[in-house]
Amino acid sequence: MDDHVPDRMPHQKGPVQLRRDQRPDTTTDQRLLDSRGDAGWVHTDPWRVLRIQAEFVEGFGALAELGPAVSVFGSARTRPDDPMYAAATEIAAKLCAEGYAVITGGGPGAMEAANRGASECGGVSVGLGIELPHEQGMNEWVDLGVNFRYFFVRKTMFVKYAQGFIVLPGGFGTMDELFEALTLAQTGKVTSFPIVLFGSAYWGGLVDWLRDTMQADGKVGPGDIDMLHVTDDVDEAISYFVAKDR
Repeated sequence: MDDHVPDRMPHQKGPVQLRRDQRPDTTTDQRLLDSRGDAGWVHTDPWRVLRIQAEFVEGFGALAELGPAVSVFGSARTRPDDPMYAAATEIAAKLCAEGYAVITGGGPGAMEAANRGASECGGVSVGLGIELPHEQGMNEWVDLGVNFRYFFVRKTMFVKYAQGFIVLPGGFGTMDELFEALTLAQTGKVTSFPIVLFGSAYWGGLVDWLRDTMQADGKVGPGDIDMLHVTDDVDEAISYFVAKDR
């Protein structure tokens, strides 16, 4: 009977207590210092938690002293000859003149245009990139760039360090960021967070559907739709944003 006493005694593994068959054969220090074995552990969930933590730390550290900023969203597929490319450049330049840094996803298209407008203005041009199956890379107009593995970490940075969003025509990624901001504003997670939709021909149908279907069915309130300001005028977009922010 005495032979089994050690098995009944608890083994402490940090805050975890283990007995009998759950007791490990080695200690944590032994496993740390043992260079043998495969590297599969770097793909486990506990290790991913550390990578996630590291991404937050890197993002916070890079952007902590950014100052007032606006996140500008739009399609990576916007071509340089598209009027929205010129609009994004002008919007960013005028935001820069008002003392705002410009944050984008760091990619091509409308993002590149906004970064270009901010950089050429002499402002702070920020790109928050994301690891994708088809790598796009950071556009050449990004002066401060941070690449992320995880969408949710990147999305936190877009909201945390911006005073609001200006959203140009875009696809699923743009819609994702837009509705993330709307949800946070609706639930009071962010306050005084203006959202401008630039391009009435593109966004008008969506806003009509939100009002005529979603609001009419009682799924959102009238004030929720009013969080969106639709315009085709660059100066109006800037003035609306500045007035809301200040």
